[in-house]
Amino acid sequence: MDRRIFVKSSLGLAGAALAAGETAASAPSGKNNFKLKYAPHFGMFKNSAGDDLVDQLKFMADMGFMALEDNGMMGRPVEVQEKIAKEMTRLGMEMGVFVVDKGGNSQNTLAAGKKEYIDIFLNGCKRAVEVAKRVNAKWMTVVPGDFERNLPIGVQTGHVIDALRRGAEILEPHGLTMVLEPLSDTPNLFLRTSDQTYEICRGVNSPACKILFDIYHMQKNEGHIIPHIDWTWSEIAYFQIGDNPGRKEPTTGEINYKNIFKYIHDRSKKENKSFIMGMEHGNFSPGKDGENALIKAYVESDSFAV
Repeated sequence: MDRRIFVKSSLGLAGAALAAGETAASAPSGKNNFKLKYAPHFGMFKNSAGDDLVDQLKFMADMGFMALEDNGMMGRPVEVQEKIAKEMTRLGMEMGVFVVDKGGNSQNTLAAGKKEYIDIFLNGCKRAVEVAKRVNAKWMTVVPGDFERNLPIGVQTGHVIDALRRGAEILEPHGLTMVLEPLSDTPNLFLRTSDQTYEICRGVNSPACKILFDIYHMQKNEGHIIPHIDWTWSEIAYFQIGDNPGRKEPTTGEINYKNIFKYIHDRSKKENKSFIMGMEHGNFSPGKDGENALIKAYVESDSFAV
């Protein structure tokens, strides 16, 4: 999956009809006081807020979503980046992840250890610093790319660690963190599980290289979600959300998000941590009704006792 076009494609994936007998959800009134910082993406509420990005930000904040993630931020014109950042500052919203452009994919896999691939990655990190400063971001997503299957797995892992150390040297002086995301999109991807990502982060040994724990992908690849969060907790810097099957909002699939959110909230509070919870999924139902149902799903999943 091309992460840079996820936002553009997610609405197209969200065209499921309302379930039989389900009544349309009425628009929520007033700002929800969520316990966690859930971060929608542009397009998620376009039927309610319109196409204008500033209007979408205002709608998100009005509904209680006080963070944003935008995978394609690096590809937006500078003036658009600045406009988004200015409005988010005014609204008191926090910026979540964007994807490091060409940070690692099937064309420049870091596992190969090839100089030309590493140079592409490092150039992406340098450009990401400027974007992060412009939009007040702290985290950027990196996917190391595919396996290099003619090499032993340990050698591939060493190549990935070496490349990421060099990326961390670029980001760390600016207080920025690349978050490595294990994915389930194809078995060709080198980074697949949370424990593998934990091992790599320990090898890089930098605050600028941590885990992006995408609950949807990890449910598909490894399951046992809360224990895996527990085991890899010290290296996690960011979470993303999506129910399975379908990659839609919580309550539409098999994952018990209320329990997972409670675990993250309670442990974070004890350790004085804070995470952005990226809403990297489509809408189960179309139109305004689907958007209102999505908001209600988050209200329900966030209603755990503290």
